[in-house]
Amino acid sequence: MKNQKETIRKMVGYLNNPEKDGGFWLPNIQRPFVWNEGQIERLFDSIMREYPISTLLAWKTNSKIRRRKFIDNYRHGLKLTDFYVPADDKTKMLVLDGQQRLQSLFISLKGSYEKKELYFDILSGELVAPEDIRFRFKFIESEKAKLPWVKFKNLVFSPDEYNEISENIITSFDRELTTDEKKIIIKNVARIVRVFQTEEIIIYQELDSVDKPNLYTEDDVVEIFIRANSGGTVLGKSDLLFSLLTVSWEDADEKTQELLDELNKTGYEFNRDFILKTCLTLLGKGAAYNVTKFRDEATRKSIIDKWDRIANAIKDVKDYLYGKTYIRSDKALPSYLVLIPIIYFRYHYENKWHHAKAIDDYILRNLISGAFSGSPDNMIDKCTKEIDSKQDFIVDDIFGVIRADGRSLEITKETIFDQYYGAKNIHLIFNVWYKDFNYHPSFQNNSPQADHIFPQSLLKTVKTQNPNTGKKDILKYKWWDRDQIANLMLLTQQENGAGGKSAIPPEEWFKDKKDDYLDLHLIPKDKELWKIENYDNFIEERKKLIDQKFDYLILK
Repeated sequence: MKNQKETIRKMVGYLNNPEKDGGFWLPNIQRPFVWNEGQIERLFDSIMREYPISTLLAWKTNSKIRRRKFIDNYRHGLKLTDFYVPADDKTKMLVLDGQQRLQSLFISLKGSYEKKELYFDILSGELVAPEDIRFRFKFIESEKAKLPWVKFKNLVFSPDEYNEISENIITSFDRELTTDEKKIIIKNVARIVRVFQTEEIIIYQELDSVDKPNLYTEDDVVEIFIRANSGGTVLGKSDLLFSLLTVSWEDADEKTQELLDELNKTGYEFNRDFILKTCLTLLGKGAAYNVTKFRDEATRKSIIDKWDRIANAIKDVKDYLYGKTYIRSDKALPSYLVLIPIIYFRYHYENKWHHAKAIDDYILRNLISGAFSGSPDNMIDKCTKEIDSKQDFIVDDIFGVIRADGRSLEITKETIFDQYYGAKNIHLIFNVWYKDFNYHPSFQNNSPQADHIFPQSLLKTVKTQNPNTGKKDILKYKWWDRDQIANLMLLTQQENGAGGKSAIPPEEWFKDKKDDYLDLHLIPKDKELWKIENYDNFIEERKKLIDQKFDYLILK
């Protein structure tokens, strides 16, 4: 391993450019770019202050490794697959550590961020506290940029001497600058030329597998990559394990992203962590993460060879979840792991899948009771073992396994009535309640919202007498009285937005509603209960209706 040095201007010119050792690229094992504008602007402030920006790590190789280009014109929603470069056996440099920094430099000096380019306040630079911004950078749309903001890439890549650059900037102002302002501009331009053009402040360690092919094998490089990234928050464990999978499977990133896009288009948030854990479980490797599992070539090959079957099993269970349980959004799914035993059953016993009974009860009871919270890996393994022993998904037996693991499946009245506005499981309860609710949660304008039947603003007007002063200035209904589930119902955004219910009191909102609407929302039909003075009686009567609604789930 040897250290190399380059100026920032040269290094940025090497990215996506095969003229320098085949060019610098990003290997497919790298995660997407995640820095925001503020992080990039702070990076440039650090560079101008001449703070060190850490050593980078690059791999020189001629192996046929899937790679992608650095992004020049960044925007949210970009697909990494659009930047893939065909694999070849030519020499190239793959960046293993330092993507966020190099990508930030490339966007700022060669491209744009959401159609905005990086500008520098040429009059900034006064001494400030270390935690404050000294050199001001900002992404601005070019047509909106005005002095003292100067397009930074023009300064860095200017062929002129620093005094010429400074003079051009000074004369471009539409006012006479003070002597101090002119000095600031000259000093800033001189610093930019020195820091970005002259000094070799980019340091990268080079792993050379071209001249030393036996020293750094592909497996060695993956291990180095994992160790280089595992000390910080750059990658999660699933990302690191995924990097091992991509050594054997060039299309891993594309295939998993295709699956996630299909799973999540109806309002869920499945992630790669879930996919990898499911793969391990289906292949009999156990749900717990272990790096050695993904180092095993046989395991990697099994995932590749059986990917279509794995993906189809996951999609079938997702469709069941959406269509049979009416849990149609991420808000209503507090644990995705509850689905893994079902996917295991669908994968291994597909001929029995369509005849299985009470799977909806299994899902709802586990989700509402929170049986899969914490670390359920061992319990998932026990459930799959039970499925294999019976070669079927017998819900009562699976429940027995879960209870034997020390987890409660009991749902009591308190489980339901302890839910409140903003609670973790409130949308889950509502999705069980509103099975026939007509909404599509992936449509943002129709996403369901928990709404207060008696508006908070109305309940806050009800005061009780203060025993110390005799005045009625104490709220009668505290937050738990106002936010309890018996004062909530589910509405679409359209119903609850502008021109909708908003803060309309129930005696007005319900007065023209038909019985089927009242029945859907479990509203007592005695109109006297809709008045604010009868709030306590309304709550008691509505609790009875809710109790009846969930009677089939509640422990007797």
